[in-house]
Amino acid sequence: MATTEVERRRGQLAALSIAAVVIVVGVPLWWRTTETYRAWLPVAQIRQLAKLQLQLSADVELVFARGTVTPEQQKKLPLTQTQEKEHVVNEETTLRYRYETRYRTATIMEEDALNKPTPAEADLSLHTLSESPCGSLVLYVIPESSSLLPENVNVYIGQRRTALIRIGTLTGVGKSLEQLLSHLEPRVNQVLQVMSFSHADIKAALSDRVRFKPSSQESIADSMRAFKSSPGFEITFSLLNPDPKSHQLHWDIEGAVQTYIQPFLTKLSSVANFSIDSQTLYYAVLGVNPRFNSSRSAFILNADSLAHVINPVEARLGSNAASSNPVLNFLLYVPDAHHSPLYIQDHRKQEVPSNAFHSPRWGGIMVYNVNRFYGPEAEFPVDVNINMAEVMGVFLAQLRLLLGVQSSPPLHGVLVAPCGSAGLADWELDRLMWSRCVENIATATTTITSLSQLLDQIGNIVINDNIAEQVSSAVNSLQLAVAELQAGNLRVALELSKEAILASEKGFFDPSLLHLLYFPDDQKFAIYIPLFLPMCVPILLSLLKIASEARQRRREKQAKKD
Repeated sequence: MATTEVERRRGQLAALSIAAVVIVVGVPLWWRTTETYRAWLPVAQIRQLAKLQLQLSADVELVFARGTVTPEQQKKLPLTQTQEKEHVVNEETTLRYRYETRYRTATIMEEDALNKPTPAEADLSLHTLSESPCGSLVLYVIPESSSLLPENVNVYIGQRRTALIRIGTLTGVGKSLEQLLSHLEPRVNQVLQVMSFSHADIKAALSDRVRFKPSSQESIADSMRAFKSSPGFEITFSLLNPDPKSHQLHWDIEGAVQTYIQPFLTKLSSVANFSIDSQTLYYAVLGVNPRFNSSRSAFILNADSLAHVINPVEARLGSNAASSNPVLNFLLYVPDAHHSPLYIQDHRKQEVPSNAFHSPRWGGIMVYNVNRFYGPEAEFPVDVNINMAEVMGVFLAQLRLLLGVQSSPPLHGVLVAPCGSAGLADWELDRLMWSRCVENIATATTTITSLSQLLDQIGNIVINDNIAEQVSSAVNSLQLAVAELQAGNLRVALELSKEAILASEKGFFDPSLLHLLYFPDDQKFAIYIPLFLPMCVPILLSLLKIASEARQRRREKQAKKD
């Protein structure tokens, strides 16, 4: 009996030891080695950024020329004046606009510049005196007696960040400074709506975050025309020659790009990177047959058939698989001799002056008739030198629209200077930078918020240190971009917003975040139960038996005491 008791004691100790090793060592070790690694993410900061609170600040300098203010009014000029507006887009998005206006009188050198014979010369002279920072404006108020502006023009908007405003007759003796400034306020606001950010542009930049109901078909087309913000774009110029037996076409595309396109892209280098290539496609025809118009003795492409032109041609263009950047296609189509001349008609049956059309977020096509370069007695093939100035003028206008450079609508009494050789005014670049900066911030914020929600909902996805680093970098860049935007540092804010959107997309599209790479919890248990159950059943039964024997001994002792 003693030997049997010792053996039973030894069995109980062995069972308890195995159970202790399994519970104290085995279970924690298994839990540690099979747990999902999830690096720390700044969730609290992401939640703060999800409620987008943006403030756009711009510095405006109002300069009064000689003859616009009296000495008494000049003494009372306020140094600065702040104008703020707030627009609540929805419960998670609020926009604030802040204009800080400084008042002063013109210097002697500025007075000399304002005495130039033309406003363009005055604009250039004022620019050489001092270059305004990106995003700021300088408005010069000139007297009504000045001959600098034409008779029916009250506002002149130059190529730089300056504008000329003609003042009325409120500068006489007895008129207060408040009356003068209130008289100027509508024209100043008119200039700001053209040269600086407007609520319509900023609201359009939030189209991916906030759904707006377009007010008209034109507004729908405007919102869909331009490409979305991207760190880079690929531009392809293609010459389509469907009839090489009749036409030997020569185009100096390299020289034309350097002359007409490259200055425009150089000015846009702060917004995105651009790469350009060109190609010539032979026997490439349109997808529709043009209709012959006997009254015009020409072939006509109606506006309704233009949508069917792109797909057959696009199949010949090839794809740029080496880059993930959007591609802008510009096609120069030369009709064959049997379908010349070829003209494009709009919905009103009027010929399009440029003989070209563009497709939203795709590119543009121009029809270039060459039959005027040779007569009926010409011998084929005919050598034709394409007028690249005419072609690039059309492509540059289409490129402006596709990149989101909106031309200002014609306003009564407002004269807007031509863009110049660069094809882009400084204030137009600022307007585009405002929109792109807000769009980048909104897109990066949405991406980071979506990633945070995804990782919170699916707890078994591994969060690597690389992903955590990209998310933290995006959050830091977003916070700095919002702060710089509020301070009015437009160029710095744009660069930070570009860094934020790149980091957020790298984190969101990381291959390690693929949900199919990880097993759900029920599948994990299905894998581990057949492995651990045969080992755990004997241990569990031994523990139950030891507990039962302990209770039996306790009852026996209690009975003896009774």
